[in-house]
Amino acid sequence: MAIDLKRFYQACNPNKTLDQSKPEDRQYYIDFSEVRGAEIIKELKRTITLLSPDTPTCQLFTGHIGCGKSTELLRLKAELEEQEFHVVYFESSESLDLADIDITDILLAIAREVSESLESVNIRLRPGYFQNLFTEVSELLKTPLYIGIETELSVGIGKITAKTKDSPKLRSQLRQYLEPRTNGILESINKELLIPANEKLKRQGKKGLVVIIDNLDRIDNAIKPNGEYQPEYLFVTRGEQLNKLNCHIVYTIPLFLIFSNALGRLTNRFGSDPKVLPMVAIKKRNGEDYKTGINLLERMIMTRAFPDVNWKGITEEEGQVFINKVFENPQTLERLCKVSGGHLRNLLMLLFRCLQIEDVPISRKCVEQVIKNRCNQLSLAIIPDEWELIKEVRETKTYSGNEKYDILLRSMFVFEYRDDVGSWFDINPILIEGDNLTS
Repeated sequence: MAIDLKRFYQACNPNKTLDQSKPEDRQYYIDFSEVRGAEIIKELKRTITLLSPDTPTCQLFTGHIGCGKSTELLRLKAELEEQEFHVVYFESSESLDLADIDITDILLAIAREVSESLESVNIRLRPGYFQNLFTEVSELLKTPLYIGIETELSVGIGKITAKTKDSPKLRSQLRQYLEPRTNGILESINKELLIPANEKLKRQGKKGLVVIIDNLDRIDNAIKPNGEYQPEYLFVTRGEQLNKLNCHIVYTIPLFLIFSNALGRLTNRFGSDPKVLPMVAIKKRNGEDYKTGINLLERMIMTRAFPDVNWKGITEEEGQVFINKVFENPQTLERLCKVSGGHLRNLLMLLFRCLQIEDVPISRKCVEQVIKNRCNQLSLAIIPDEWELIKEVRETKTYSGNEKYDILLRSMFVFEYRDDVGSWFDINPILIEGDNLTS
């Protein structure tokens, strides 16, 4: 069987998120729960499906950026839809400025996305509160928005956010106006949108409404005017309001909140611990290679090269024949997987770069050059004090949850893994390729 190089190249695009509702994506999906230390999506799903349909749930989900959260959330969406839930999934980065975000921005984004999704199944709701709000906002911004009484809710909110998105001044004016009305907006979303939506969805045979908000883990760690960091302000100080929506909801949150002294307050606000999606383990806590994890990463790459092959049904010798069509030898594939640290996007980025340089079979020389270049890029961003912290994490396999360590997580210099004992940490393996850790 010959490899379709163009198809393989497209399948390895690190910016593409697999959507299990699409057959062309489903064939590439690999279940890594066995080597992550937990079945997080199963836990999120059970929380939603085992409670009474009329009992709303609110869950928090996090992990390193690029570790596969979006793919797993889309899997959750597909599985819930199979169980007859109406699921609204959206990427907050598409409609919100993650460098400057407030509680009303999130609430309006949810109202817009839910309304638009409901309209697609012929459920049209026009909350009276918002009709009045649109008129007042139009007058406040001193600009005609042409929002009539028959305008769909999603269209009205869309016009407002489009008008203010590129103007910090207008956005500030709008927030000052909306902030004292936050509780009114929340009450309207519940009483005039979510509760009626649930009732109408049940008449269509659905079990309920689920909203999944992705990419909120990418919000900047900027300082708000009150002196709080933006993530802590949104999810801790204002978390109680985010927890009051009358439907099943899943928020993604920044990973470093899990290691901050705000974790206790965060848990109290939402009534449950955040679910963390760890890295795919490529070695054990004691430093030994973890073959199961490495093998699954290799399977991920080979599945993208030959999606029509039943990998569970072939022998080791047959598998090596396929590997040799993609890589110079099996050791080259293993090298690529191990140096990724079990970070899925990192692995695809390294592979994608190799494919940009040469055709298959990819040579060991090409892989080593790509690794060297990536190590150099990462190392240039690290200052001497951070190298000392990185060395400490490498030696102790622990992570201290304070501000000086936060940059290690945010910059993906340090990865979190899980085993039967709990969490442990190690540095991004690609950093070992340089000279800084030996000096």
